[in-house]
Amino acid sequence: MPTPKVVVIMTDTQRKDMLGCYGNPDMKTPNLDRLASGGMRFERAYTCQPVCGPARSAIFTGTFPHSNGSWTNSYAMGDNVKTIGQRLTDHGIHTAYIGKWHLDGSDYFGNGICPDGWDADYWYDMRRYLEEMDDDFRMKSRKTATMQQEHIREEDTYGHRVSDRAIHFLQYHGEESFFLAVSYDEPHGPYLCPEPYASLYQGYHFPKSRNVWDTLEDKPDYQRVWGAGQLQQDRDALQIEAPYYLGCNAYVDYEIGRVLDSIQAYAPDALVIYTSDHGDFLCSHALNNKGPAFYDEIANIPFIAACPGVIPAHSVSNAPTSHIDIVPTILDFMGLEIPKLLEGRSMLPALQDPKATVNDKVFCEFGRYEVDHDGFGGFQPMRSVFDGRYKLSIHLLSTDELYDIQEDPDEMVNLIHSEAHMEVRNRLHDAILTWQNETRDPFRGYYWERRPWRTDARPATWEYTRYTRQRENEEYEPRQLDYATGLPMEKATRIK
Repeated sequence: MPTPKVVVIMTDTQRKDMLGCYGNPDMKTPNLDRLASGGMRFERAYTCQPVCGPARSAIFTGTFPHSNGSWTNSYAMGDNVKTIGQRLTDHGIHTAYIGKWHLDGSDYFGNGICPDGWDADYWYDMRRYLEEMDDDFRMKSRKTATMQQEHIREEDTYGHRVSDRAIHFLQYHGEESFFLAVSYDEPHGPYLCPEPYASLYQGYHFPKSRNVWDTLEDKPDYQRVWGAGQLQQDRDALQIEAPYYLGCNAYVDYEIGRVLDSIQAYAPDALVIYTSDHGDFLCSHALNNKGPAFYDEIANIPFIAACPGVIPAHSVSNAPTSHIDIVPTILDFMGLEIPKLLEGRSMLPALQDPKATVNDKVFCEFGRYEVDHDGFGGFQPMRSVFDGRYKLSIHLLSTDELYDIQEDPDEMVNLIHSEAHMEVRNRLHDAILTWQNETRDPFRGYYWERRPWRTDARPATWEYTRYTRQRENEEYEPRQLDYATGLPMEKATRIK
């Protein structure tokens, strides 16, 4: 009997160009580079929302943030939303989640409680890590200044303790059919890593791309509010220095290497998927951090997959790829049926053949950065699509954006009003509207269609499409009933 095994390894806030295998030789990531050389590197992989919690909600449920309820940080998923852990456990597969979770609706660190579907003996969110420390070290661990004041011991870092637990799982369960998620907080701030990584990038200047000089003219007005401070800076003189961020980036690669070595020793036939939730602007487009934008610096994430005998080594895919496809891919690899409820599709054909295309376009969204905080711009509804060349972003409260990535890879020229691009713009706009309808986007309505540049938009009507759409989650719920008859619905989507 086959014993399929899957390991998903993820980091937090790691740009694609923070890996050596993606073309930046200054980045010391030999272990992720090794993983890429043994498998497939994806050039056009995208997060479903460039914020920690919502990104994870898509990765581990196979549904978009607007569908599962976690459309902003510190906002829990719905009670009837099932994770990949629950689905696999119900099929008798051993599942464990070790590391940052960010999906329980609690604070940044989590509530310390293992959710249904995961092995409680291995559960280790950031709250559990902090509870192992005394109050003095807890506070030190949350201050970047600690890196300037003392040497950090490897065994005191979150990343090291996450790796230790993952290695233990592989040692004791590597021969089983299993799913293991290893979720690092690094290289996310406030940064904590031992030497030599702490000093590795002292004095280093991260390369400036052309869009560091973006003026944000003809861009959404909220971006100018967001970048107000940096827009006033002399960007010729600007030096992008992030020594502890980049040091932690190299350090997490070291920790990932420890896990990869254990996979090779105890589960060499496992499918290994590596990715990050989103990137960081690092001054591109006069912006910092991440948030309501679809620019590549934060949305085009690193994505690598390897599996001996399944995925060809040294391969590269340029097809549009999305986090939304991870869950159906895992289910397919495990030989399980893919539920109707999932909003992605299996990537197995693309994993086996780098020339294969599973998606002709991928989607991204934004709602709010965090429900608990007011320091990140508030509600900024965005729905976006990328077809491999063109990117369209609809910003409900602001100006929309269209970029030609082939001709304008730095995303400097907004083509939203370009007559020469009307056909592609409207085609992508229709794709967003269809996607909203198909995924039961709770924020959908005529206002997404009636954009100032869409001259053929239908008139505003209260009923809009008149369709009703119900959940098809029949692996876990009774078939929903038709409002008009009280009988089990025959079609989930129908005129009401």
